[in-house]
Amino acid sequence: MNDPRSVSFGSRQARLSQDLFELLFGGCRPEHFDAGEHLFMQEDPGDRIYGVLSGTVEISIYGLTGRKLVANIELSRSLIGEIGALDGGPRTASALCLTGCTLVSLSRVQFLDRLEKNSHLAIAIIGLLCARLRWVSGERSDQALLKIETRLAKRLLFLSGVLADKDGWIPISQADLAAFLGATRESVNKMLNEWRGRSLIAIRRSAIRVTNANGLQTIVDLGDS
Repeated sequence: MNDPRSVSFGSRQARLSQDLFELLFGGCRPEHFDAGEHLFMQEDPGDRIYGVLSGTVEISIYGLTGRKLVANIELSRSLIGEIGALDGGPRTASALCLTGCTLVSLSRVQFLDRLEKNSHLAIAIIGLLCARLRWVSGERSDQALLKIETRLAKRLLFLSGVLADKDGWIPISQADLAAFLGATRESVNKMLNEWRGRSLIAIRRSAIRVTNANGLQTIVDLGDS
């Protein structure tokens, strides 16, 4: 029997266990999406839910002026678009494939039917939604209470754990990193150059590597205290 608590919670992610993921998307045909391709845009109809088999998907929110805030990065076994698929409302964010991605998907009708027939799956989805709400609440608290230095250090430590290649390089531009934080590129650039001088990070074109995780964690700890 599937454990209704089989949802894993990372520092920024909530993912279904392998068996529940397969229960939800069993029989679905994998689809390939190219890097740079959108699954959907903010305010699109919420008529489908996606599951990530491989690749990296960026979830972003756009303001009325077009300013972009990166809300999260989704990896294997992550769900995308579950809110719109549950209530039928418009998309609350945009989903962009950062890499080539292989996904499976269900229509809203199929999704609700599977939840109705599998109580363990429905409970797991509730747990996943709660994890996402806690994450959003934590992000809002960080935005309101923490200095950009602390927020940037936390974000780099997170990205190093989920996006870094085998050599530790995080494939992200400084502009995109600023979008993650809701900050200006100039303020992020200034902080990164200072940290490079202190040997906390290394920088190359469109990539950053954490070279002293303990040093960044100290910045986080001091900022949270």
